[in-house]
Amino acid sequence: MQRRMEGENCSSFTEFILMGITNNSEVKVVLFTIFLLVYLINLIGNLGMILLIKVDPQLQTPMYFFLSNLSFCDLCYSTAVGPKMLMDIFGNDKSIQFFGCALQFFISCTFVDSECILLAVMAFDRYQAISNPLLYTTNMSNRLCSLLVAGVYFVGVADSLIHTTLTFHLCFCGSNEIDHFFCDIPPILLLSCSDTQVNELAIFTIFGFIELSTISGVLVSYCYIISSVLKISSAGGRFKAFSTCASHLTAVAIFQGTVLFMYFRPSSSYSLDQDKMSSLFYILVIPMLNPLIYSLRNKDVKEALKNLKNKRCC
Repeated sequence: MQRRMEGENCSSFTEFILMGITNNSEVKVVLFTIFLLVYLINLIGNLGMILLIKVDPQLQTPMYFFLSNLSFCDLCYSTAVGPKMLMDIFGNDKSIQFFGCALQFFISCTFVDSECILLAVMAFDRYQAISNPLLYTTNMSNRLCSLLVAGVYFVGVADSLIHTTLTFHLCFCGSNEIDHFFCDIPPILLLSCSDTQVNELAIFTIFGFIELSTISGVLVSYCYIISSVLKISSAGGRFKAFSTCASHLTAVAIFQGTVLFMYFRPSSSYSLDQDKMSSLFYILVIPMLNPLIYSLRNKDVKEALKNLKNKRCC
């Protein structure tokens, strides 16, 4: 990263220019169509999941309470980026105000962090449901679930606030063009002429700690889950127990794998084009996949959709 030299003039930008994904006019039409479709599916799927869980009495359990918050996180960080990205594909004015850039980064970072932690909380919830089914609703009380979710958002906001403050208090000089489709840390740091070692250290320590602790939490929870499942005598019971965790494991593997590749690969292999493709995947594609994963593999959600459809017909 560039460092600010002693006595160097420091420009105070009022706006940044988002360069977007591509300047190829032929590709733009295809990309806009695909991303608009992906975003609409994401919007309908996550909003539908939240509303379905809220109105169906059979889904008033801790598992679906956490799932509705997962959909809320997906909806928030994809909406913070998606509409602006779609407008910039064909728009002539690709500028974003300094405050707007900081706000976009703050929201996306908050809910990406929150989703990381929430996936670990959901693993703990699955452990309680499988290891202590008779005491599940007692152990995972409404108060405990609310406290866990409040803690998830608190950590997400605190971490995001640290990164936002450190990043947007840097000195920017020269070009104000961000070679990306949204305000993310790596491309913004490339524009700074300040010393960015503190920012890089914060990414690897704070966000690294969040990733390490959440992945460890998921692995420990599933070690206990596997141990509990193996104690079940019937093959059908074991299959049913494992099937309830399949959707969650799929979501964890896709999300955590993408985030680890994005922020913890060696700097020597860093590429902005590669960074854009990875960002597109976790900002738009993963939020679209999560409601599909949980609805297609979940009998309770299918039954709730069927009941809602029957009520509307009646």
